[in-house]
Amino acid sequence: MRSSNPSERLKQLMSERNLKQVEILEKSLPYQKELGIKMGKSTLSQYVNGVQSPDQHRIYLLSKTLEVSEPWLMGYDVEKKRIPDSERNSISNEQPEILPIYNKLEEPRQEKVLDFAKKQLEEQKNSKASSIFDKSQDGDDYITDYVEGLVAAGHGTFQEDNLHMEVRLRAEDVPEDYNTIAKVAGDSMEPMIEDNDLLFIKVTNQVDINDIGIFQINGKNFVKKLKRDYNGGWYLQSLNNSYEEIHLTENDDIRTIGEVVSVYRDK
Repeated sequence: MRSSNPSERLKQLMSERNLKQVEILEKSLPYQKELGIKMGKSTLSQYVNGVQSPDQHRIYLLSKTLEVSEPWLMGYDVEKKRIPDSERNSISNEQPEILPIYNKLEEPRQEKVLDFAKKQLEEQKNSKASSIFDKSQDGDDYITDYVEGLVAAGHGTFQEDNLHMEVRLRAEDVPEDYNTIAKVAGDSMEPMIEDNDLLFIKVTNQVDINDIGIFQINGKNFVKKLKRDYNGGWYLQSLNNSYEEIHLTENDDIRTIGEVVSVYRDK
């Protein structure tokens, strides 16, 4: 039975072991290299905060890193202790837990389980075959992370949910406190923020007046400065005077995504 989720289980482990996200990331680095599975700071932050759930490869990576079982980490009511891979692969007389369940299923449901298992096996084979090409070559001065979306410094861009673009970043220019990274499209925030800059974002539903944030207005994402006029009305301001202010009304579908904590630019 599933009674929790990866986010809650990660928070539980961090509390029990007094771990910070950066410490989990550091502990995972040898396994990332060994398995050819990459996981950046912003990706881990999204897992911890429940923004997205880890896929099967990163569940495996995190379970090895934290020495817990994969099903427990996924939120199931099972034993937390992880069985080492070497013991899993050894010949045993014990019947795997899945077999009694499988045998109780009716034939159509057994076929569904078998189809799913075949797909998982194929993905596993493909993952192992490609892992030698996926290993990070970053040195101590660079880190690898992922850009998760586009934001407009202009007239708005629609959300890119599946962007997940890998980037190599100078470690000295990466801030400590951020949750995700977005790429800028447009020049409305020049000179502070330029086209193709990367933004380190702290996810929050509240941005203070005069701070620069990421806002979704009627389905489009913007990076703008939050302002309020003398009549109490809210609007988004560009730093480039060539662009008009975006005045917000109660008829707009408004969502605050986060606060910009730092800007990254290729040198």
